[in-house]
Amino acid sequence: MVLLLGATGLLGRNVLQVLLERGIAVRALVRSALDVPGVEVVKGSILSRDDLLKAAGGCDAIINCAGTTDMKLPSLEDFLPVNRDLPAMLCDVATLSGVKVLVHTSTANTIVTGTSERPSDESAPFGPPYDKSLYAISKKAGEDVLLAYASEHPSLRIVIVNPGFMLGAYDSKPSSGRMVLLGWKKPLVFVTRGAKSILHVRDAATAIVNALDRGEGRYLLTGECISLKEFFRIQAGVGGYRQLCIALPDWVADVLGWIGAALKFLGIRTDIYPHNVRQLVYREWYDCSRARRELGYTLTPVESAIRDFIEWRGVK
Repeated sequence: MVLLLGATGLLGRNVLQVLLERGIAVRALVRSALDVPGVEVVKGSILSRDDLLKAAGGCDAIINCAGTTDMKLPSLEDFLPVNRDLPAMLCDVATLSGVKVLVHTSTANTIVTGTSERPSDESAPFGPPYDKSLYAISKKAGEDVLLAYASEHPSLRIVIVNPGFMLGAYDSKPSSGRMVLLGWKKPLVFVTRGAKSILHVRDAATAIVNALDRGEGRYLLTGECISLKEFFRIQAGVGGYRQLCIALPDWVADVLGWIGAALKFLGIRTDIYPHNVRQLVYREWYDCSRARRELGYTLTPVESAIRDFIEWRGVK
């Protein structure tokens, strides 16, 4: 039996699907109803130690796909309960419940990007521009808790996965799918000159389920480094439409960031903060070869990720 946290999110829902397809018994701790045949549902809070202990009873493994990702949140304290404190609590819960494996989802943003000649791997440090991101800082804090615990408690095998920018089905908010909708069938789109490490969420979900019986430590689950302008060109090809995409100079992104900072000062919530916008001018070069070797990680073409998201959302 596997306890799954974050089962209703983009990644968690895909992990749930892979688990069910493999015939693995799944228990999901959720706040509201989850109507998925074959899943044992426990209602409760992922931030309640008692609820976690109840849900973890009889489980062999825990997969944590929960995370606070809302870039409009104004302070680090808004991110810490789920992104740092929950991983710490899961270590205690796993030990008390006899759980042997904990697979935790972090982010590639806790690893500084490399270059096309020297992509970063899991040994790279935490660095710019993500070390100014409240989300990334909180996720790094969660990783540090888990790695420290793993070094002192070898009986609990801890696997940390660091996904890049995931696209695909079951993106109900939407989360990363907002980028797809931003440009879908628009005649004109303005973008920054940055590039994202984009992957199909199903590939990340498969590697996470594979980690139940293999791997240890951190694993980058990243994709091809694709410029935002190239991404929208690919998307237009998927949708069969024409589009003019203009890449703006970096200084425009900086100006937008400072406008967002002024709005924050005035008490207006926005995700256009300087540190958030600055990430959009960086190019994310990562080396995922360790995950390929040890977790059986594969890369599906980005076209398929876009198509799966569009078809699932029912966008015309």
